Order: sequence, then C-alpha cells, then structure tokens
Amino acid sequence: MTTTQSTIAQDSWKHVHEQFRHVCGYSDAQRLSFLDEPRWIGYPKAQFILDTLIGLMNKPKRPRMPNLLLVGDSNNGKTTIISRFEQLCGSGFIDEESEAVRPIVVAESPPNADEKGLYVSILSQFWTPFRASDTVTSLRHTAITKLRACKAKVLVIDELHSLLSGPPAKQRQVMNSIKMLCNELRIPVVGVGTRDAVRVLHTDPQHASRFDVVSLSKWELNEDFQRLLAGFELVLPLKLKSDLAEPELATAMHSICDGNLGDLNRLLVECAKKAISTGTEKITMEIVQSKQWVRPTKGLRELQE
Repeated sequence: MTTTQSTIAQDSWKHVHEQFRHVCGYSDAQRLSFLDEPRWIGYPKAQFILDTLIGLMNKPKRPRMPNLLLVGDSNNGKTTIISRFEQLCGSGFIDEESEAVRPIVVAESPPNADEKGLYVSILSQFWTPFRASDTVTSLRHTAITKLRACKAKVLVIDELHSLLSGPPAKQRQVMNSIKMLCNELRIPVVGVGTRDAVRVLHTDPQHASRFDVVSLSKWELNEDFQRLLAGFELVLPLKLKSDLAEPELATAMHSICDGNLGDLNRLLVECAKKAISTGTEKITMEIVQSKQWVRPTKGLRELQE
C-alpha cells in the first residue's frame, strides 16, 4: 500500500481511535491476534475508583490509615481496574537514596481464612523463600520487613471473599492481621472481591469502620451503556463503522451479556473476529444474534454450535 493509499484508507477508518487506526491495515491474522490483547476502556465509575485509589496512595502517613474494599460481581472489571492502577502508579523505580521502591504490592487472599497463608501470599510477590515449618511470627516479621524495605504505599489483597471459607474466629484472625499490617506500616489496604467480601468486614465492627466500600454494579441498558459501547468501538480494528451504540444493537448485546462487563468484552471480541473472518468488517445484528461463540448462562459461559 502506497503512502497515498494508506492516507486515504486511514481517513476512512475514523471510527477507530487514532492510536489503533493503523491496525485496520494489518492482515486478518494480525488483527485477530490484536483483538486478544488487553486494552483499557475507560468509563466514569472506573475513573472514580482509580482517582480514589490514587488519592489513598498519596495520603500522608498517620496512625489510622483509610482503607477501601472494592466489590462487584465476578468478571465485572475489578481486576482490570487494579491492573490499570498498577500500570499507572505501580512501576518500580530507584529513589534519590538509591533504594528500590515498589509503590503498590498486590497479593491474593489465601484460599481460606489462614493468617500464615496471608503472609505467604505477600512474600510470594517478592519471590521470598520460606519453609513450611516457619512460624506465623517469623513470616509476619519477614512480610513487614519486605513491605517496609520496598517503601510500599498501598497493599492490595485480591479475592478477599475467600476468607469466608474459614470459621468466623479464623476470619477475625486474618482481618486482625490485615489491620496490624495497616497500623504497623501506616499504608492503606485495598481489599478486592465479590459482594460477599462485605460480610468479612462484619466479623468485627472495628474492621467495618476502617473500610470504605465501593461497588461495581452491572450495567443497565441506558445512555451510559451506549457510551461504553462507543468506547469499545474505538479500539476494534474493523474497517467499517458498526454503530454499536445504536439502540437496536445495544439492546441485543445487553440482553446477551446481562450487563456484565467481562461478558460484554468477550462478546464484542468474538463478534469482531467473526466480522473479520467473514469479510463483513463490521458488527451487525446478524453476527450478534448468531451462536458461533461462547454465551454467558447464569454465571457460566456455554459454548454453542
């Protein structure tokens, strides 16, 4: 393709964001591969959560640091927001004292309410070896030392709802450990989990009083959902405009994904792949209503023929 042809082609791809417009000129195989790459789609609630997280990160140290619990349905964007937070603010660097800094540490809650498992999960983020025979006290000391040495500003604990698999006494023990880390290091703790994670806070009134809760709800069929679809269209490397935000298409897609962001993303990617492979080059109602991809059914995604 000559320079002139390329310019003319890109002028006809103005429905795609200029950052990704050139991808429309790639081969079908390259565009199909591009669709599987992660990309950030911003929307107001996500930006509010990011701003809140950044605000927590920049709080001056004090005896009682504020904490946050981010909850929402499975596959509805929680992990994506935390990943974006890490991408924006979590890159390691060497400070003016020639010391390595890791501003954000993201660990996963142990699969059950286990204090030892919590410290092991934190230490695994530093590739720190430990022995199965190590005591809780030893693991706690090492975890605090590592977090302090890297000058962590925020500790994120994902899958916090997993603590519900243990007895209430164990849940309180782990939550007390989280409170101790917050107090000792004077950094905010951010919990992430399903809506059941809120029940973990109620094991002790002290825990509930320390955490603000922000929820990621399912998307309703309204103008916000249409704007979200318009944002998705900007990153899909299709040569023709799909007009995803039009009421008929928006309604059809909402009925399939049921307002779940992850399922919507999966649907749009599969629709875009079909549009590329068939040469349609845009997402049509026929493609949306076909059964050639995985459809969500009551929390599961059932593969249709």
